[in-house]
Amino acid sequence: MKTATPHLRIKNLAVEREGRSLLHGLDLNVERGTFVSIEGGSGAGKTSLLSCLAGMLEPASGQVTYSCQENGEHSPKGFCSRLGLVFQHLRLTPNATAETNVLCGLLGQRSTWRTIFGFARSDRRRAMELLEKLGIGHLAQKTVAHISGGERQRVAVARALISKPECVLADEPVSSLDPQLARQVLGLLKEECANSGCTVLCALHDKALSGEFSDATLRLRGGGGWDYSVGGNS
Repeated sequence: MKTATPHLRIKNLAVEREGRSLLHGLDLNVERGTFVSIEGGSGAGKTSLLSCLAGMLEPASGQVTYSCQENGEHSPKGFCSRLGLVFQHLRLTPNATAETNVLCGLLGQRSTWRTIFGFARSDRRRAMELLEKLGIGHLAQKTVAHISGGERQRVAVARALISKPECVLADEPVSSLDPQLARQVLGLLKEECANSGCTVLCALHDKALSGEFSDATLRLRGGGGWDYSVGGNS
């Protein structure tokens, strides 16, 4: 599913938080269908970089451009309906069921009229398919408040994928999971890369998992420094 035109172009990007430089001079071209892991110590800027790529944090300088399959290039804000986001703090609705939380990932792509009387049967099938693949189909009708932290992480991943996004930005999506479950989640993200050309940028703290699933690795060195290597850590 990779193409000659980069899916994501990052040009001379600088990221700051509260006056502190986290990243500067980042230049990357990421091909469609690539799984990029983002590594770095605590405070290195992984979350802030993902926020910039999602259009939620303005960069100090530089430019981020996505190439859309249908209609040319867009800024992150213009591309937001085609992004699937997994937040570090998840942002789920505790009193809603796991299935409903997953379906909420469609709200940016469905009109109010299409959802006011409930989601379509095909949408519910897609939600259940993802929950089953993540090993939590049996929890579909449980409220998020009554499931574990690791189960909530998998609900958040399903929510990010339900809209069949062109790009997924995931901030530590397997931090609460044991290695076997982590591989299940990352395997599903990798499957999306292979089958639909979805590009994944995923902050990971486990270098072994990063090396196993990554096509490329972006390492944030602290103090604004970085390096990028193709082939993960293997």
